[in-house]
Amino acid sequence: MDLKDQLKNLFPDHEPEESPEKEEKSDLWVQDSPMICKYEKRKGKPITIIEGYTGADTDFKKLAKELKTRLSVGGSFKNDQIIIQGDYRDKIMEILKEKGFNVKRVGG
Repeated sequence: MDLKDQLKNLFPDHEPEESPEKEEKSDLWVQDSPMICKYEKRKGKPITIIEGYTGADTDFKKLAKELKTRLSVGGSFKNDQIIIQGDYRDKIMEILKEKGFNVKRVGG
């Protein structure tokens, strides 16, 4: 006897409500022009740079924090650019496309 059956025995008159499926809705402003995702080496270390976002800085900072969290890497937000440590262009482009952004890959 599973939990649903036990609850049904305890509360026979209760009608369970259908829970709506969770939609991942982005609260970020999605722009028409593509964002640029490029690869560089600074002091011999690889980095990925995302630039070209025309929305608010606070939204871009939220996006930077989410990318760093999902990829489990370090990075920063400076001069209207997100700088991610390491070469994660493919993964970053997938995440941004899931959110509805147009992304253009530049370099190598």
